[in-house]
Amino acid sequence: MTSGREYGPLVAAIDQGTTSTRFMIFSCTTGEAIHEATHQIPFSPDEPQQGWSQVNAMKLLETTRECMERSVEKCGNLGINTEQIKAIGVTNQRETTVVWDRNTGKPLYDAIVWLDVRTSGTVESLIQLTESQNKDALKHICGLPIHPYFSAVKLRWLLDNCEDVQRAVRENRCMFGTVDSWLIWNLTGGVNGGVHVTDVTNASRTMLMNIKTLQWDDTLKAFFSIPDGVIMPEIRSSSEVYGHMVCACLCTCLSST
Repeated sequence: MTSGREYGPLVAAIDQGTTSTRFMIFSCTTGEAIHEATHQIPFSPDEPQQGWSQVNAMKLLETTRECMERSVEKCGNLGINTEQIKAIGVTNQRETTVVWDRNTGKPLYDAIVWLDVRTSGTVESLIQLTESQNKDALKHICGLPIHPYFSAVKLRWLLDNCEDVQRAVRENRCMFGTVDSWLIWNLTGGVNGGVHVTDVTNASRTMLMNIKTLQWDDTLKAFFSIPDGVIMPEIRSSSEVYGHMVCACLCTCLSST
């Protein structure tokens, strides 16, 4: 039987991707991955129409929790003490966009996956609104072209087409974020004090962050007509403690994304 003391302090990582969720544990001393303790769950996004790709955000959360629970069980079988896990990092599919209800914690619509192109028409309309009618008109602020790939365009589509989102915005209960924000908010308490944050690298892929100030930009929000009723995550650095886990199987701090 493997002893946890052979590894010393441990760190873990949530790897939430487009087609699977995985939980991994590493030795802080050697950087070695403890492969026997890894757990991964594959899944497939839904494609309700050609060019659309979406997934129930609850599936992303539930597979994350299940991977963590199964990894903890594997550690027990290996004789590894999970109390040695000092921090959990998050890596995630980037531009995928989640909106959820601050009061109930439930998604207001399926997460729209980064590769989804339903917003092609929205993109063309937005480009026409720029003074130069050029897809690169906002690059000097956000560093990105106006393109279906990025979260602001997906959020604009949701605001235009989803009544549940529109109602939540009017009632100041519509939370917005990329997958890291959704997971961290839930894993740190959700409706009971969950931390609503993102890191600068995820924020940089939304088209709503100013690449010079590293904060949400009022000019960009105005261009995309993002109302104040959309609750944005706080932008933080990529390596710090964001909050502490509220989880029966594992309680530790959540750090870098």
